[in-house]
Amino acid sequence: MSDTLFPPRPTPIVPVKGRGGFPVARIFCVGRNYAAHAAEMGHEVDREAPFYFTKSAHAVLLSGAPMPYPPRTNDLHHEMELVVAIGAQARDVPVDQAMDAVLGYGCGLDMTRRDLQAAAKDKRRPWDTGKDFENAAIIGRLTPADQVGDLAALPIRLCVNGAVRQQALLSDMIWSVAEIIADLSTLYTLQPGDLIMTGTPAGVGAVVRGDVLHGTIGDLDPVATTII
Repeated sequence: MSDTLFPPRPTPIVPVKGRGGFPVARIFCVGRNYAAHAAEMGHEVDREAPFYFTKSAHAVLLSGAPMPYPPRTNDLHHEMELVVAIGAQARDVPVDQAMDAVLGYGCGLDMTRRDLQAAAKDKRRPWDTGKDFENAAIIGRLTPADQVGDLAALPIRLCVNGAVRQQALLSDMIWSVAEIIADLSTLYTLQPGDLIMTGTPAGVGAVVRGDVLHGTIGDLDPVATTII
């Protein structure tokens, strides 16, 4: 008999193509990893170092499920991203060994309460309420890394109601996947179950109830939701 006061919340499980399920532990997100997106948000980016924010694992919404419009916002934005699934421990790994920690890749949407994020920025406060909330990390089925070719050549695209909103190549990322893992592993000991959302290209914008979102990255399984 358990001595916990109440049942623990179930761990979110993201399916992996042909491999079972990936239990999500932590979600790390890379900020301003595409120069064009940084510019549209009013920032310049150098290559001194990437920066990060986090989302709770319980922010995961599996692709295909509808997303209820979240409370306390009038400006919900989409951000289409490559998701990297970590399958091995990584601590202080060099760039040339960083990819050994990757289990697979997926399509994801970093949903953002932009008005709350902007208010926090104006007051130099944390972004948590703008980024980390229920259903704010929409994740598609993962594809094992050994089934994915050259990442840099893959196009990333998001359509809303059939119209293209975001479009770029993964080669447009300022920091590559290997560089992100190597740097992040100097701040945290990455573990199996961690996800990294690698940043969004230009074209972010608001969505409203009834909008249908469909994002793709090459031949990876798409990420899709309807805002309700």
